[in-house]
Amino acid sequence: MAKYRRSLPLLKGGLFLSDGGIETTLIFHEGISLPHFAAFVLISTADGRRRLLDYYKRYLAIAQQHGTGFVLDTPTWRASADWGVKLGYDAAALAEVNQNAIYMLAELRAEYERPQAPIVLSGAIGPRGDGYRLGRMSADEAEDYHGPQISAFAASDADIVGAYTLTSIDEATGIARAAQSHGMPCSIAFTVETDGRLPDGRTLRAAIETVDAATGGYPHYYMINCAHPDHFETSLDTGSAWAQRIAGIRANASRMSHAELDNSEILDAGDPLDLGQRYRTLTTHLPRLRILGGCCGTDHRHIAAICEACLPPTALSA
Repeated sequence: MAKYRRSLPLLKGGLFLSDGGIETTLIFHEGISLPHFAAFVLISTADGRRRLLDYYKRYLAIAQQHGTGFVLDTPTWRASADWGVKLGYDAAALAEVNQNAIYMLAELRAEYERPQAPIVLSGAIGPRGDGYRLGRMSADEAEDYHGPQISAFAASDADIVGAYTLTSIDEATGIARAAQSHGMPCSIAFTVETDGRLPDGRTLRAAIETVDAATGGYPHYYMINCAHPDHFETSLDTGSAWAQRIAGIRANASRMSHAELDNSEILDAGDPLDLGQRYRTLTTHLPRLRILGGCCGTDHRHIAAICEACLPPTALSA
């Protein structure tokens, strides 16, 4: 029997915030060592869970102050099989940590959710390979690979699964198919290079239209993440049907390329106020944009600046 799920409030309109770059915040601001950039390892200890909860609470407080909804993504971007092997987690341990991540965030939802400010529990999925490089898998291989993580979320209280930093159209297609087979709503977030294209040179339009065609439009919405607005804002044909499928942005703080970020030993936090204004421009061009968060280099300061720039005065005083 399929697990009962709440209806997705973010499909009904309204603005939802999300968090920033969890891994870069924990590493560069809090001095926490994350092997292979994997934040999910912190779930296994009481101190690690406390650090994660403290991280999320900073963002939830901003959403509470401004009366917005919130998409709570689990820290499980790396909690899939290949990364699990590197980190000493077998299949059973990965299933447990993915479900425990949802249960941890469900406690936060119980504390912070309000009738007019719903909180969505999102099981976060990352690419099989490096999010900065082109993934090379067939859609069938991707469906098989990501299926166990999606299955774990399907057996939990997750409302949706969100796949982030995808560089491969085939991998995105496989994830959407796996989500569909497990009865899970899903979102797909592509990352692009400084020219606004995927690493293989294909456009965001091609990515979204291809996945939709291959899956019967199964993804509930698409997002762009892990790229600065400079890299993609001129690529958006804002009046087109494919651009209307974009409902979320989680941009990087830095204008640097992925290669430059990969080789940098310091964190480029960019300009939070400028980022907020760029988000404001994006919200005017993408009328269905409703999920605003951050990625590498962003923290609660950036999300606060995005709030100030994008929310109408009536919402700010609510």
